[in-house]
Amino acid sequence: MITAGIDLGSLSTKVLILEDDNILSTSILTTGEEGALVAKKAMDDAIKKANISFEELKNIVSTGYGRRLVPFAKQSKSEMLCHAKGSHWLFPKARTVIDVGAESSKVIRINENGVVEDFAGNDKCAAGTGVFLDTMAKALEVPLEEIGQLSLEYKEKVQISSMCAVFAESEVVSHVHKGIPRNDILAGIHESIADRIFGMVNRIGMQNDVVMTGGVAKNIGMVRALEEKLGTKIYIPEYPQMIGALGAALIARNSK
Repeated sequence: MITAGIDLGSLSTKVLILEDDNILSTSILTTGEEGALVAKKAMDDAIKKANISFEELKNIVSTGYGRRLVPFAKQSKSEMLCHAKGSHWLFPKARTVIDVGAESSKVIRINENGVVEDFAGNDKCAAGTGVFLDTMAKALEVPLEEIGQLSLEYKEKVQISSMCAVFAESEVVSHVHKGIPRNDILAGIHESIADRIFGMVNRIGMQNDVVMTGGVAKNIGMVRALEEKLGTKIYIPEYPQMIGALGAALIARNSK
């Protein structure tokens, strides 16, 4: 049985095609303004890579910020449900999922069957998200893909008191003007985000194993800061930004 999951996020659109327990293909494109159009392009790309036809897809489930904008999806499911299912499939012992995407972050507690038991999030604030990190990287004039490793090379972490992107940016620029090394500032930025996520984890109660999903999971500095704060190892999928689409494809497979 071949199914597909599509995660239409605010910045990127991901598609994953699944045949039974095998991932046939994936696709990721920048979302842009036309959600339905990019969804179709991403799906066409994934279908081409899988060497199948659209008609061979038995079910398609959408998720993400724009999940209701996908006209060819047969049903839509919440991001929390999909990230829970995808994480549990890859890591059966997972009980806590930390999802940090472009514009939202959330912590999900799941049971032994991958069912959501509780969650906490900050969907209405960019603090602690990929967009926040991107803003900080630009303020420091450092490539986004390098900030994680650079943050690990600090000598003394600088405290970032504001988590509002606008005020934090001004605070970061002020530190730069004072001659404070960028590594120290980046370490402080990552720790401030870890503090915020730590608060969400405490609200629902952490249980091991812990899995991190979303594009920010590729940031080694963010992962290390969270591991230090939580006092436990965090498991990272090979392609953390695809877990929502994976979960959607799994739900599509299991739907009758």
